[in-house]
Amino acid sequence: MAKSHKKEEILSILSQIQENPTTEEAIAILRQVLNSKYSVAIARAAKIAGKFAIVELIPDLVAAFARMMVNPTVTDGGCLAKKEIAQTLYYLEYSDESLFLKGIRHVQMEPVWGGKEDTAAHLRGICALGLVRMNYADVMNELADLLADPRSEARVAAAKAIAYSTNPQGVPLLRLKVHLGDPAPQVLSECFTGLLQLAPQKSLPLVASFLFAPEEQVCELAALALGESRLDAAFATLKNWWEQTKNVELSRTGLLAIAMLRNEQAFEFLISLITEGKHVDAQNAIAALSIYQNDLELWKRVRQAVEQRGDIRLLQEIDGKILTG
Repeated sequence: MAKSHKKEEILSILSQIQENPTTEEAIAILRQVLNSKYSVAIARAAKIAGKFAIVELIPDLVAAFARMMVNPTVTDGGCLAKKEIAQTLYYLEYSDESLFLKGIRHVQMEPVWGGKEDTAAHLRGICALGLVRMNYADVMNELADLLADPRSEARVAAAKAIAYSTNPQGVPLLRLKVHLGDPAPQVLSECFTGLLQLAPQKSLPLVASFLFAPEEQVCELAALALGESRLDAAFATLKNWWEQTKNVELSRTGLLAIAMLRNEQAFEFLISLITEGKHVDAQNAIAALSIYQNDLELWKRVRQAVEQRGDIRLLQEIDGKILTG
């Protein structure tokens, strides 16, 4: 009971100082908390240090991380403190790779109903970004290992970190991953996005090939990645695919992806569908362009296209989008 009271007292003190934590007194309190044994309080203190960029606390953060690595399931259940410390050190541009290397390789199996679960996947992802930010020489090997991690959260982080690196050496890793596939759709999505960022021209045909994958969700992810890329060359690819697809949901996704390109060629095509396309295509084109309702000039063109079409139902629909959008 006394231990619980002590922890609650520390958390209460942190709540009191978090509005102005950069005074000498507040920093002294944060330092004391970081040197305590309460992982929840340490996590809170680390978050405050990161939010207010209190670089004086870096040595205390590093020391706390090392302590939380000793018997970690007891000292830091759920990796709460280590995750916040690593995140804060990343924000503060800490540049000693040893901490991030320990973090990216750390696995913490904890009891859950029916077995055990690794709670360190998020930590591994944060540390991957830390190594990329400091241009660690062997980072691609670490990211390659992380891309094969058993936890999908870590694999997603690996793909994001590879893209963040802007290093063309990451392209073969992402290409191999999309060819091998992944049970987690978000992993493939991040790989598609990373490829189109790192090597847009060479990767466009590869990502486009997944528009015709057997799994509908993979087709959608490929289409949205192409749209998000905003590559002019992606327009013809998406338009041709949209014209071929017979799937209602994929057709809707295709028009959204085209709208996401955010270029005049895409806008003109969607406006033309509103003016003279089939009713369902006009509806889907309006829905796709509705992501730009705050663009008054573009939305004016949408309304004019509907008026030119002379479809009262569609006009009522776009008025409804303006009112509820």
